[in-house]
Amino acid sequence: MRLEPFTLPVDGSIVAGLRSAATEGTRVLALHGWLDNAASFVPLADALPDLQLVAIDLPGHGHSAHLPHGTQYNTPGAICHVLDVADALGWDRFTLLGHSMGAGIASLTAAAAPERVERLVAIEALGGLRGPEDETAERLREHVRAARALPSKKLRVFADLAAPVRARMMANQLSEPCARLLVERGVMPVEGGYSWCSDQRLMLPTAMRMSEAQIDNLLAAIECPTQVIYATPAQSYYPEPLRSERIKLLRDGRLDVFPGTHHLHMEHPQLVADVIARFLAE
Repeated sequence: MRLEPFTLPVDGSIVAGLRSAATEGTRVLALHGWLDNAASFVPLADALPDLQLVAIDLPGHGHSAHLPHGTQYNTPGAICHVLDVADALGWDRFTLLGHSMGAGIASLTAAAAPERVERLVAIEALGGLRGPEDETAERLREHVRAARALPSKKLRVFADLAAPVRARMMANQLSEPCARLLVERGVMPVEGGYSWCSDQRLMLPTAMRMSEAQIDNLLAAIECPTQVIYATPAQSYYPEPLRSERIKLLRDGRLDVFPGTHHLHMEHPQLVADVIARFLAE
């Protein structure tokens, strides 16, 4: 299934993304991971030809607009943005598909707006990243220091795409074709070559994180059927047994685990697509 680029006016801003040409089938809104973009779902889309798939660039990523100066990238804002996009698409109820950060946003959206989300597919995350309560003050200090220093930072310029492609391959254990997909949508031409087009504010340390008890409460509030897909071995920031314990909080959850890396849905799209297709057909 070929995904076509589109833009959509949403709440006075512009959302960009990639979407299928299908006008029938399950409505699926796809949310990518941190510093990725809508191209994250290109390999998976080829293996799921019967869906109305809309993959957006989240604010500050890919070709979507950055948030206005003085505003913050945070979870409540991301949830409202997802619902605003669905409204702009004319979708009352829909399935959410998310990878990594996008899976965190998707799962919390399902908890916050159960009347809108029919089904949830979460790849490599469920809920948000936890923050120990005794680290709250230091985390906030780090965020404030970094935010105030941000105006003095300069964008890195690459002479060609080879260097950023290598950087993504090394950072995320990605193959060259998958890294190139993300990079080509994640850079912009500047004098002297290319620079990342993502908002620099996305690199700031998170000011506040929820406790595990807060995340547990939100996961228990998800009403829709949920399919979770993890790669093994687990990522260091989302280890076992924590990530498997979270599945037990879901009212209607199921889990599939496959050997692979964090971008399992890009590197092994047919494997992941088979699980999604089976889940949506239930």
